[in-house]
Amino acid sequence: MSQDPRKPHIGDATRPDPDRGGLSASDWIALLLSALWFFAVGLFFLLLPLPAQASFDPARFVMMLLAVFMPVALIWVGATAAKSARMMREESNRLQAAIDAMRHAYTSQAPQGASGTRLPLEQKLDEIARAQKKTEAALAHLTSVNSRAAAVAVNEGKRAPVAAPKRQAQRSDEVVQPTLALGTPADALADPISSEDFIRAMNFPEDERDKEGFRALRAALKDRGVAPLVRSAQDILTLLAEDGIYMDDLAPDRAKPEVWRRFAEGERGRAVASLGGVRDRSSLALTAGRMRQDPVFRDCAHHFLRKFDSTFANFEKTASDPDIAAFAETRSARAFMLIGRVSGTFD
Repeated sequence: MSQDPRKPHIGDATRPDPDRGGLSASDWIALLLSALWFFAVGLFFLLLPLPAQASFDPARFVMMLLAVFMPVALIWVGATAAKSARMMREESNRLQAAIDAMRHAYTSQAPQGASGTRLPLEQKLDEIARAQKKTEAALAHLTSVNSRAAAVAVNEGKRAPVAAPKRQAQRSDEVVQPTLALGTPADALADPISSEDFIRAMNFPEDERDKEGFRALRAALKDRGVAPLVRSAQDILTLLAEDGIYMDDLAPDRAKPEVWRRFAEGERGRAVASLGGVRDRSSLALTAGRMRQDPVFRDCAHHFLRKFDSTFANFEKTASDPDIAAFAETRSARAFMLIGRVSGTFD
């Protein structure tokens, strides 16, 4: 199996040096220069005529030894320095190759959920930042809910005086309906939400001016079968937004309605693998890290998957293929694709 030459090979960092077992090129050069120097010194002493009666002078003898052996010492010092510099360059190259290999391994394993060790201080700072984001998101959510509730109350207050006489007139002509046995609530007898409103509610309102979106959302929250999924989807979308993951930024691969129907019928694994069409690596890596490190996020994610499974199974029974295709484009469906792929639902 050939390796990509652009990728660093971690084996390069531990490859043995062929010159360490014997003499290197600098050693051979030093030996050659030393031999030439000794040959020149020998010729010098052979050709130089010495005086017949020369007394032994220690200073002269020491200077002669220095003149003979000092150049050889300098030659070997230079050879050793050159060898050390070459070894340092090789070690630096090996270290750089090892760092590049580790960096490549980290980036290649990040989408599958690989994570390295982090310092406790760094983890503490991340936890503090995450807690602050949760608090801000919760405050923003509560503020938006209160403002929406106030707006609905004002609208209903404005409509009440007009509708009251009509209701009283109707009640005078109608027979009062007796109370149902066993305490059956009135919302249990309400008509189920339509497919259009269900799809619009699962996509959530686009902005504060999306009146149809808010109307569909209120209708979905009144439906007992749909309301748990809507609340769970709202929670998971809020938690994903804390890490900068927004469903509008994702562009997942589209799966055919037949695949969605197989999922609704209970098939899992490779048969429905095309549902995990999210390919954004950063979103997958951030979500996988959050699933491992944050138990609150993990519990919300599993709760969302369970509610999505049961609610979509009921929706699929009466939905047409265009309805399923439109549902697959909603923000809740994209969150399901992301969470499902990270949790291994499509493996």
